Formats: sequence, structure tokens, C-alpha cells
Amino acid sequence: MAVGLRKVFFLVLSAFSVTGFAAEPPAEKGRLEFAYDVDFEMNFDNREYSPSSFSSSRTIFGARLTPALGLSLRERSGGEHRLMLGIDVMKDFGDSPIPSALASPGNDAEVSPDKSNWDLLHEITLYYRYLFRKGSTDIGITAGIFPRRFMEGDYSRAFFSDSLKFYDNNIEGLLLSFRRPSAYYEVGCDWMGMYGVDRRERFMIFTSGRAALSGIFSVGYSAYLYHYAGARNVSGVVDNALVNPSLSIDLSGISGLQRLGFTIGWLQSFQNDRKNIGKYIFPHGGELTAEVRNWNVGLENRLFYGTDMMPYFRNMDSAGNVYGNLLYMGEPFYKVDMDGGGLGFYDRVELYYEPRISDFMSIRASFVLHFNEWSYSGCQQAVTVKFNLQKLLGRQKKAGKRTGPGYRTMPGWNI
Repeated sequence: MAVGLRKVFFLVLSAFSVTGFAAEPPAEKGRLEFAYDVDFEMNFDNREYSPSSFSSSRTIFGARLTPALGLSLRERSGGEHRLMLGIDVMKDFGDSPIPSALASPGNDAEVSPDKSNWDLLHEITLYYRYLFRKGSTDIGITAGIFPRRFMEGDYSRAFFSDSLKFYDNNIEGLLLSFRRPSAYYEVGCDWMGMYGVDRRERFMIFTSGRAALSGIFSVGYSAYLYHYAGARNVSGVVDNALVNPSLSIDLSGISGLQRLGFTIGWLQSFQNDRKNIGKYIFPHGGELTAEVRNWNVGLENRLFYGTDMMPYFRNMDSAGNVYGNLLYMGEPFYKVDMDGGGLGFYDRVELYYEPRISDFMSIRASFVLHFNEWSYSGCQQAVTVKFNLQKLLGRQKKAGKRTGPGYRTMPGWNI
């Protein structure tokens, strides 16, 4: 597998060397053109969770580079097709082989050649994307293995944790998106596990949307249906569905601040361990988010009050494996109470600094505090750096184009 990924890596690298990272030429209508993209992300996340047992203390410090190349075809109507092939290169800093003399008996993982830099090539990206406009609606269709950043929906951290977004960087499946002047909707499928001997069949259907009402109000929703099935050696199926309708108030315009907003939502889950439980249970709770930001400094507070959203977290399947984060992909603090009690609080407070550098590069430094049931559960110190070449190229294209009353830009690549 590593040898095959190396070949793909050299192919992608050679193509970028030939182009010399020149600005990607605009595709002529009806003609195939060369297309490329590069994403970079560095993530530092120091987690000090020793006061609680919701999650382990650790430091995530690593970087990812995802170059891709392919072909682009623009239609006369303005729609654009892209077929892309890339590689996902990711490194946890310090995760290198140690001398065998320092390794304890049985510790083969830390002396393995698999820790060498050639095995940083995690997986390929391979996808087709079609972007077009129908009336006043911009529509995107993406299929294959593609970056998770193509998802633009607003999902609570009860859905997806920060660490999952970093380590599981790609979606394997399909994504449909619909953008209107005052609304956005997406629906997709992520196939996470193919049925195997010990590998469980897993897939998720997800969707999110938001629409402006009048003035300062907007409504939104997020939802997923997660099917956690069995394998040849592991019987049983767990159904895990989560729905989150919400109402938002944006006071930024009338306050004069960069950001002043409030969102209130309801998290409703439907879960059934068919073999071990045999009936549905309904974890639920309300979540209030408040955010204020000015001079690039922000304060965000997320307050959840409800039941344990991860009731099967410490349960085991028929093979004796704990469900854990294979069944639940949200932040573990939404368990609320490790003893499995009734209603309880989870409060997340984040102080951050995010200067406005450009639309193709972002830097964010954060300090986060976690509280469960009014008790201190731990803190985080985090720094993220992100760069996207397509946003830079899209900016250059717009600067060099003539615009008129009938001119309309195609969205999608600049995300």
C-alpha cells in the first residue's frame, strides 16, 4: 500500500513542479484545462483533562498537506466539471521510530519502520465535482474521496469533534450542496467501513441547512443517521440518529461589533443497540451558544443541558470491543455525567484570537475551558494554521476579470 501511495505522491509532486505553481489559467468554455489545488493545515491542541475522566490528556501537534491535480471543463452555461486526483500527507510531530534499545518488550509499534516519513502518505483523494447554477440556486455535486472542508454546514460539536475533523480529513462518498441568496443546504453520505472479517460496516447520511428569515433571525438544522453494523466475526447493529433544529439571532449589524450572535437549539437522538438492548432510547437536551467578537478577539460560550448523549459509549459489542468513539464522533463531554445519571450541564467557554489575514489563509489561537455539572473538567490551548491555494487562485482570477451587470461568479472552488 505504501509503495502505491508513493507513486501517486511522486506523480502529484511532478505535476506541481512542471506548473511551477503559476496561477491556474481560467478554463475556456468547452475545452479541457489543467487544474490543481493544495491545502495545508497545522494543528496544535494541548489537552489537559486530568480533572475528569471524559477524555484523556494529550497533545495533538501535527501538519497535513493535501495536493491534488486533475482536469477542468467549463460549460457554455457557466457550469464547471472537475476530475481530481491527490494525496493526503499527514504527520504527527515527534511520531518517529525510537532506537530498539529503548523499547520495552512487545513494543514493536514505536520501533517499526512504518514510523518512517515515507508512511506519512495516508490515502489518496479521488473525486469528481460538478458546479452549476439553476436559476438563483448554485448547485454542487461531489463524488469520490474528497476533503471534509467541502462540508459547509454548521454542526454542533455533539456531531463531530475537533480531533475527528483533523485525523479523519476526508469523506468517502457523496455530497450535494444547494446555495441560494439567503440559504444554504447540504446532504451527503460518508461510507466509513466496508464489511469485512473484523471491520464493521459503517456509514453515515448527514445533512445541514440554514435560511435567513427577516432582519436578524435565521433558522437552521443539522442531522445524521449513523448505521453501525457488524462484521463476519462481530454480530449486532447499532442505530444512532441525531437531529438538531436551531434558531439564531445575529446582532452584529446593529451592535457595531465584528460578531454578536446567539443560537438556541435542541439535540434529539434516537439510538438502538439491536442485539444487546433491543429497543430505542432517546437522549436529548438543549444547547445555547453565545458569541461576541471585536478587534479579532472573540468569546464563545456553548451551554448544553440534557441527558447523556452517548449512553452506549462504554458498552461492548459481541466481540468484547468497547463502542467508544467508533460509535460516537462528537466531543466526549456531551456524556454530561460519566456515572450515567439523569439531566446535567456541559459548558464550553472559548477565548480566541483570529486576525483577518486573507481569505486563503487563517490563523486561530484559542484557550478553552470545559465544565460538567459545575465542576471543572479540563482545558485546551490550541493554535491552527490553514492555507488553501484555490482561494488564492480564485482571488487572482476575479481580480483579472471584467465584470458587468450580467456577470455572475461560480461558487464552490473557493472554499
